[in-house]
Amino acid sequence: MKLRTLGLAVLAAVLGGGVAASYGNMLLAPEDEEAALAHHMGPKERLGRMLFNDTALSEPAGQSCASCHDANFAATDPDQWTPTSQGVNPKLFGSRNTPTAMYAAFSPAFHFDAEEGLYEGGQFLDGRAATLEEQAKGPFLNPLEMANTSRQQVVDKVRAAKYARLFKRVYGQDVFDDTDQAYDKIADAIAAFERTRAFNKFTSKFDAYLAGKVTLTAQEARGLELFEAEDKGNCAACHPVTPDTDENSNAPPLLTDFTYDNLGVPKNPNNQFYKMKKAFNPDGRKFVDRGLGHTVGLASEDGKFKVPTLRNVALTAPYMHNGYFTTLKGVVDFYNSRDVKPVCPQEFVSDEQAIKKSCWPRPEVAENVNSDELGNLGLTEQEVDDIVAFMGTLTDGWLPLAGH
Repeated sequence: MKLRTLGLAVLAAVLGGGVAASYGNMLLAPEDEEAALAHHMGPKERLGRMLFNDTALSEPAGQSCASCHDANFAATDPDQWTPTSQGVNPKLFGSRNTPTAMYAAFSPAFHFDAEEGLYEGGQFLDGRAATLEEQAKGPFLNPLEMANTSRQQVVDKVRAAKYARLFKRVYGQDVFDDTDQAYDKIADAIAAFERTRAFNKFTSKFDAYLAGKVTLTAQEARGLELFEAEDKGNCAACHPVTPDTDENSNAPPLLTDFTYDNLGVPKNPNNQFYKMKKAFNPDGRKFVDRGLGHTVGLASEDGKFKVPTLRNVALTAPYMHNGYFTTLKGVVDFYNSRDVKPVCPQEFVSDEQAIKKSCWPRPEVAENVNSDELGNLGLTEQEVDDIVAFMGTLTDGWLPLAGH
């Protein structure tokens, strides 16, 4: 795992502020905890929080960044019954599952690592935004999300907002005179908020375990061992669980190496994007998501998506770029048996039906599938359950005195 300078700066800002994450061992609901943290933010971060939560910034009004990155669901979509997210227009759906915004600030800028021969970092599942700031600009203008038609439309809404005075205080009295400048500052403030402790808590049971403050249960400990073992789960190959030592940092493990992979995930028959009008999806059910391949224009990268952090993974169902898997156990089962079970005769089979039929549908993108690190792990059902139990320790908000 390579933690770049940006990550170190974020860690210093998050952990150096002296804010007690437990609030005297009171267990707060995520939205209440986030509100409490706001009192310790600077003006720019508070402004970013207001922008992030403002439902007036969509067209029509009704959807904010927080609508799809809800604090109660580890900054993912609260509607866990649909695999991809609904836009402000209730008839429109995107093609992908909303990734968590938690710990996104640690991702290095999108780049190609010539030494490793891999693309790394960036934002969105396909890396099309190099930084948090660039990512923050996207949803406002996406017709399948917040659906504004221009930067000017977004800027005008911010100019009319109650926090416009704070915006001017942070960025200058003439900030609204230049639309592009104002739009950039909107993204800058949102990114600043995403670099605060509200998104980077490091308060899971696993963090307490690493700090020597708690012992894992027998099942959780077995799961961690399997998670790391190269001849078993080998999950740590892409989701490192040991503290990073690059550049002499002592950053807690981020449970991702920020690279991209094609895991052989099937098409999701419940993907509402297949039903979108031709203006949005001319291919219908034949649509294939190229992922990173589309971003960099290379067939050799088709089907690859960014390795997500596993922090808070128990809260972020459904899983994978198209929300194919509804449970963590289904994900681990797939990693374990993808290349062992027969291929389902049908192209469109849900994860539930595939598990019942003991088969897996063919990959959405059959090229570039990672067959070296998954597909035939040889795990028993108990070992699958143990790995899932360990991943349950990665949820933020663990407090021993609250029995949580």
